Formats: sequence, structure tokens, C-alpha cells
Amino acid sequence: AVRSTSVLAEKLPLQVINADTFLLLEGAPSVRRQFLDWGVFHVEHTFHSVWKTVQRCLKQRNSLLRHGRMADAELKVWTDELVRSSEQLDALRQAYLARFSQVFEECLSKLIKLEGITLAYQRGWDKERPLADVLSANLEKEKEQGYTGSGPHRADLRLKYQGQMAADILSRGQQKLVVCALRVAQGYLLSELTQRQCVYLIDDLPAELDKHHRQALCELLAELDCQVFITCVDYHDLDDCGLNPDLVKMFHVEHGIISAS
Repeated sequence: AVRSTSVLAEKLPLQVINADTFLLLEGAPSVRRQFLDWGVFHVEHTFHSVWKTVQRCLKQRNSLLRHGRMADAELKVWTDELVRSSEQLDALRQAYLARFSQVFEECLSKLIKLEGITLAYQRGWDKERPLADVLSANLEKEKEQGYTGSGPHRADLRLKYQGQMAADILSRGQQKLVVCALRVAQGYLLSELTQRQCVYLIDDLPAELDKHHRQALCELLAELDCQVFITCVDYHDLDDCGLNPDLVKMFHVEHGIISAS
């Protein structure tokens, strides 16, 4: 019996590549934070407790900012704890990203040649000032707004290509290869650091990809030596992907009925 989603996530590291994966490039910062935190969660044992502390502090602090029912001294207690846990969370994220960036570049180079792709991490507050100073300077504004405007809950991970946002200038096919490289790189790093494997769920793999890039992606997944579920409309689109027939099992889905081919 599993009592929490965090325990389930720990037991079954799962990566999904589907149409929503493009949101890593064009979606809200929360999507990219979730992506980053997935990786930190699976390789840093202290992450989950630190993350929960940050969430609890934010909830309590925002409640005080909205309602103003307690003195500034009470607010300071939660602010101090938020600063302490936020700095811990930021350090964990940055340490993971330093490792991840190199693995991502290696995975991407096996899929497509894109010179100038960079990962830009924004921690959620002024990089030149401590969070305590930022919160102190913005206190009156936050009381008016009723929420905490700076902190790790505002962090973002931007992907840029030659100095511009990747989503703005890359083709749809190039974007798919970039987001696939992001997902696959997390699997590689998880395996390297913990000797554990992800399970990959990939919906409509051939979409936006030509024969050459389909094969490159399948080869990259094969190197992971993990379990992969791939869907496609026409299974012949996977005929030339170099899949080892001894390691592949085909299923056919029709009218909700699954049968082995």
C-alpha cells in the first residue's frame, strides 16, 4: 500500500513524452520548475523535506500577508524559516543542474546539431542580493498584494538558442528533439547517480520526426536499457528505427481492446 504520491514517484520514476512536453519550451515557469524538481527529488534525499518546508512557510506567510492578523514579529518567524529553507532548495537545484546540463548537451548532440543551446536558471529572486534583503525591501508591497513575490516558487529554467528563446525560433521538429533530449537526459542522470531506471511513456513518437531523427531517438533510448512504451498510428513508421526485434513486443489497440501482435 502506498500512502502518498511522493512514495509512488520514488518507487516508479516515470518520464512522459507527449504533446504536453512542448510546454517545457513554451509553457509557464511552473512546468519547468516541476521538471527540474523531478530530477532533484530523485537524486537528493533531502529535497522533499526541504521543498515541503518551503511550501509550508509560503502558505503561512501568505496568509499573514493577506489577513494581517498577527504582528510583524510573527511574520518574521515564517520569513526567517522561508529564507533558510529557500537557500537550501536553491542550492540543491543548482547542484543538480550543474550535472544535468552536461548530460543534456551530450544527449542533444546525439539527436541534432544545434550549436548555441543554453539552459538559463533563474532562482526566483535578485541574483545579486540575499533573499532576506529582497523580502525586507518588498514587505510593504507584499502586504498590499497579499502574497510573497520572491522566492524559489518563482524559479524558472529557460532554454535559449543563440541568445533567443528556443520556442520562438526553433522549428516544431527541432523543438521535439530538444524536449526529448531533456527528458532522456534526466533518465541518464538518474541511472548514473542512483543505478535506477526510468520507465518511458512516449506518445506518437514519429510525429514531427523524419526517419533519421526517429532512429537517433530510438538508439538513445536503447542505450538507457530501460522499459519504454511507444505509441504510433502506423507501426511501419518504426520499422527503420533499428529496434532489436528480440527486445520489442508489439501490441495492437482497436476499440479499446489490446491484443499482442
